[in-house]
Amino acid sequence: MLTRRFLLTAAAAALAAPRQLWAASTLTLGSVQIDTLSDGSLVLPGDFILGGMPQDEMQAIVAKYGLPTDRLTPPCNVTLLRDGTNTVLFDAGSGPDFQPTAGKLLEALSALDLTPEDVTHVLFTHAHPDHLWGLLDDFDEPVFPNAQHMIGQAEFDYWTNPDTVASIGEARTTFAVGAARRLAVIADSVRLLADAEEPIPGIAARLTPGHTPGHLAFEIAGPTPAMVLGDCIGNHHVGFERPDWASGSDQDKNLAAATRVALLDRLTADQHAIIGYHLPGGGIGRAEKADTGYRFVEDL
Repeated sequence: MLTRRFLLTAAAAALAAPRQLWAASTLTLGSVQIDTLSDGSLVLPGDFILGGMPQDEMQAIVAKYGLPTDRLTPPCNVTLLRDGTNTVLFDAGSGPDFQPTAGKLLEALSALDLTPEDVTHVLFTHAHPDHLWGLLDDFDEPVFPNAQHMIGQAEFDYWTNPDTVASIGEARTTFAVGAARRLAVIADSVRLLADAEEPIPGIAARLTPGHTPGHLAFEIAGPTPAMVLGDCIGNHHVGFERPDWASGSDQDKNLAAATRVALLDRLTADQHAIIGYHLPGGGIGRAEKADTGYRFVEDL
């Protein structure tokens, strides 16, 4: 559970950590260039992701990757797409109000000589804090003033429903309050997307529910198609090796597991490149079948 005590501990850890401004990996699909920009990283209690899994087997898997199980520090990779006409961000990062280890997106853009005004579109995979809260500045104005903002219809409806705050559970109440406040600012101008709709030519929305009710991945056409995953596959260890396991980070755990299993089967069969928000090495790689489940491979 994400508690105030844990967030204060995360803040203390951030002060001791090296200052990481940005990191990028690059994928070229024909005339399209894709870069991943670091919004920093999160500091999470292990059971927020690993809780409820078969503990002995889970610990053996996580240990293979040299990770602890009591505290996880997943990276946050914001995808930037440029095609010569459009400058597109997939998600907007955490902004300054979630965790002190995150919210570095504007510094990452600056490292590529880009400003917020250069961004033409922001496509949200979902409305959790580390993906949405970078939408607004300190004055509750959109950080990307020239951008068309887009989010799934089902996702928007869920987070703007007044009943969500009361039903989402105590650990995620702040998620609901923060999402509703930010989405209200863009409610009159946001474009709401359906499954399979193309927000921009060559990019298709794919409904991948479970982590949140209306979570979208985005499929990018090209010689090697690519899928911007968001959090429908949220880590490179148990998420790949045992996609059928329920994860504590998912709001509908069984639906999210079913989505992962079906998606990984498709991604490997169609040889998609994948871009994961919380995957290592900038998040760009591919999935391949393993003896049990799948594995994430960073090189393409």
